[in-house]
Amino acid sequence: MTIETGPSSGPSDPSDPSAYAAARAALLDRPGLTGRPRRAALARLTDDWLAGLLAAAGVPSSGASSSGAPSSGVALVAVGGYGRGELSPRSDLDVLLLHDGPIAAELPERIWYPVWDAGAKLDHSVRTPAEARAVAAADLKAQLGLLDARHLAGDGALTAALRSAVLTDWRASAPARLPELRELGRERAERHGELSFLLEPDLKEARGGLRDLVALDAVAATWLADAPRDGLDTAALRLADVRDALHLATGRATERLSLQDQDQVAERLGVPDADTLLRQVYEAARTVAYASDVTWRAVERVLAARSGRGRRAGRTAFRFTGAGRGTGAVARGAVARRPLAEGVVEQDGEAVLAQGARPAADPVLPLRAAAAAAQNGLTVSYATVRRLAAECRPLPVPWPDEAREQLVTLLGAGEAAVPVWEALEAEGLVTGLLPGWERVRCRPQRNAVHRWTVDRHLVETAVRAAAMTRRVARPDLLLVAALLHDIGKGRPGDHSEAGEVIVRDLATRMGFPAEDTETLAVLVRHHLTLVDTATRRDPDDPATVEAITKAVGTPSELELLHALTEADALATGPAAWSGWRASLVDGLVARAAAQLAGGVAAPGEAAPWARPSAEQERIAVEAARTGGPALSLLARAEGADPGSGPMGVELTLAVPDRPGLLGTVAGVLALHRLTVRSAGLRELDPVGSGPVLLLSWRVAAEFGELPEAARLRADLRRALDGSLDVSRRLAERDAAAPRRRGIPTPPPLVAVAPAVASASATVLEVRAHDAPGLLHRIGRALDGAGVRVRTAHVSTLGAEAVDSFYLTDPAGRPLTAGRAGEVAAAVRAALG
Repeated sequence: MTIETGPSSGPSDPSDPSAYAAARAALLDRPGLTGRPRRAALARLTDDWLAGLLAAAGVPSSGASSSGAPSSGVALVAVGGYGRGELSPRSDLDVLLLHDGPIAAELPERIWYPVWDAGAKLDHSVRTPAEARAVAAADLKAQLGLLDARHLAGDGALTAALRSAVLTDWRASAPARLPELRELGRERAERHGELSFLLEPDLKEARGGLRDLVALDAVAATWLADAPRDGLDTAALRLADVRDALHLATGRATERLSLQDQDQVAERLGVPDADTLLRQVYEAARTVAYASDVTWRAVERVLAARSGRGRRAGRTAFRFTGAGRGTGAVARGAVARRPLAEGVVEQDGEAVLAQGARPAADPVLPLRAAAAAAQNGLTVSYATVRRLAAECRPLPVPWPDEAREQLVTLLGAGEAAVPVWEALEAEGLVTGLLPGWERVRCRPQRNAVHRWTVDRHLVETAVRAAAMTRRVARPDLLLVAALLHDIGKGRPGDHSEAGEVIVRDLATRMGFPAEDTETLAVLVRHHLTLVDTATRRDPDDPATVEAITKAVGTPSELELLHALTEADALATGPAAWSGWRASLVDGLVARAAAQLAGGVAAPGEAAPWARPSAEQERIAVEAARTGGPALSLLARAEGADPGSGPMGVELTLAVPDRPGLLGTVAGVLALHRLTVRSAGLRELDPVGSGPVLLLSWRVAAEFGELPEAARLRADLRRALDGSLDVSRRLAERDAAAPRRRGIPTPPPLVAVAPAVASASATVLEVRAHDAPGLLHRIGRALDGAGVRVRTAHVSTLGAEAVDSFYLTDPAGRPLTAGRAGEVAAAVRAALG
């Protein structure tokens, strides 16, 4: 950085240390002089003083000695932070005495000793240009300091030559040095943590701090990549201003914003309180951290392309040019684009918009892109997030079903959802989706147990809950409750009570039905009830169990609250959950579940079927009369506008009862890239001539385009008469598809429900991560086991399948316990 020039403000006698100290103290006390102007003024004052010291030692800036003899070539150079032209009140002075020939032995001492006598901290060196370059080649930190070299006094040509050589060396060594620079950043983050979440953060060394800003400038100097600059200068100013105030408040050169200093720092900056100060620091740190993530991904792609790995992997060079003001101006050649979802493809290891995507007409697209990215272990590209934020309209209220499903799918990705969520937050998309989120965003939690800000704790709770989706029948409600359980923090009063009010509004906005909205409200209101009751009340007192059964009215709500309680505690920090607490909560839940079981429907009990519609009766009669399949198709838009987003189909199929029907039809739908959102199967006897199986499906087109109805009908008929081998076709397609990285998911859960679940059938419950052909594999396994599927209830909630199959033997009787175990094992094996 070039600092402003102006009249000399240095002491009249440079050799008098007290004169500089007095001038410096007067400058720091000058009313109205703060922030960057004060740092620049302090740098100018120091420049003039050091230049005077060099001149007093006989080395004038003209390059000639005081005796008129030619100078040997000596220059005083500021490096590092001082080289950038901004000095914080207690910053070190990083100075290089540069020479290209012999110098007097006493010359360095005539400069360094007055600096020490003035009480300034000095980081000094004496080197030739060749020595400086050699040290830089061996020491990355020294090279970074020299990138900011700035001439102070002496031979300006000598300084200019060194700067040019150092920049040339840096650009030439970038492929080797940039990975080393990134590793330094990772090591700092491991040692000092993330500035965005720490109650006592290190403003310089923590991730998102001042060191990362230096690294971003160093990357830019390579000309290989540059950081997205929107908001970065503001973030840098905020962190530097807080650092200045911290130095002045403590009188020390400290970088750690300790709890006892935060009120004084806030007062010096004119900030209302310490919490507001921390929120501003966190906001700045997140801007820096996100810019770092974007930049290092760009660097990785450039280096991969240069080494040839990018071409082999279908990648290409990428450089953020900034010319498009964040629209994603890039330089790239032809690359592979693999479809992920409607309007979303994978390119260069990121999720980007497909060429035909229409953000302005598809308000669900941000959530769809985010869910697709997270489920594939990717992040959404910077240019894509910027475009979505700029062009997409707000979601209608209530949300379309697809928007809710995509949010649940995003949250269900677990750890992979975090960088995607951070990208959405960086561009304001989260606060647009969830009114009230701004109140918890970057909000500190002044409790030693908590390791995250409120908003990040909510995301981390959803991450933990994603690993527990097999434990509950409604994983979608668990994930949404996890994301919103502390949404009331920052409001007056009990945050659980405030959160209950907020979540009712949000759930209605998201389009949840009234019953689900009530469940979410119960979970948020009582998310602390289980652990508080278990640890503070007598477990053997009947009133203790009664307190829980009054809070939750059904076994389903109890299992959701149990999982949420554990996820919340695990996301809080190591001290919030232990084996002792877990055992107390488990015992209380077991007692409450036993009491609830006496007055509610047994687990696995299906809701009664509604009366068949006229259309369902019509096709059932047709199937019974003709002895063949009859079907109807009804297309509907899943997005907010007809023609935008993926298209859905309501498919009703009636077929005379036969083995293997469910798996066969599911396989045909998978072949046509139709994702099953829900399905039901039941028996009818419309004309008294024998049972007809009626299958009601709600499916969505995976990539937005529906298959032709005639072709779907034809393939269904061919599959049912055996002329189309669905399993073989699916296997061939899977073998030809490129393999993508996966994300860790809980293993499938296949269990036989208790006998009370049904008096006339054996209920098999399957909970698994959704995947193409999942229902086909389950159906084939049941068919291979020789059992009849009398009724089925299939739901896909986000990315989780929650299915129940009512099974009988060929004679129509429930399965024996041993036989049911064998069938469960067969399904488990089919799911891998």
